[in-house]
Amino acid sequence: MAEIKKVLCAVDFSDYSPMVADYASMMAKSSGAKILVLYVAPSLSQYVGFHVPPSSIESFVGEIVTGAEDTMNAFVKENFSDLNVEGKVVTGYPAEEILAICEAEKCDMIVMGTHGRKGIDRILFGSVAEKVVKSSKAPVLTVRPS
Repeated sequence: MAEIKKVLCAVDFSDYSPMVADYASMMAKSSGAKILVLYVAPSLSQYVGFHVPPSSIESFVGEIVTGAEDTMNAFVKENFSDLNVEGKVVTGYPAEEILAICEAEKCDMIVMGTHGRKGIDRILFGSVAEKVVKSSKAPVLTVRPS
């Protein structure tokens, strides 16, 4: 029988991230699992060479990460009471980081939201959730905004 010991809860701090947190909490409570809440900040490394000095980009990313860590601490405190929870902020491409951290942390399940983009937005931005679902070795529960 499948056993869930660790749930990766990927959030983007959008208005419906608390709904994603609710599902992760429910999974963790029913199985006694630990929750790893993950936020992936953009790396912006793709902008090096656009007449912006790399030091400016690194400084800007550093500020984003610091702000995201503060937001993560508040998010965890607000949305996960009485649970074994760790918040983590990393930089990179969301789908790749979610998959890599799921494997590195030996997570048994991923809970994440979908944005439900359509048309040109979906073509331009792709779907992080779709990439994770297609490539993850662990089961993925996707939560669509209501």
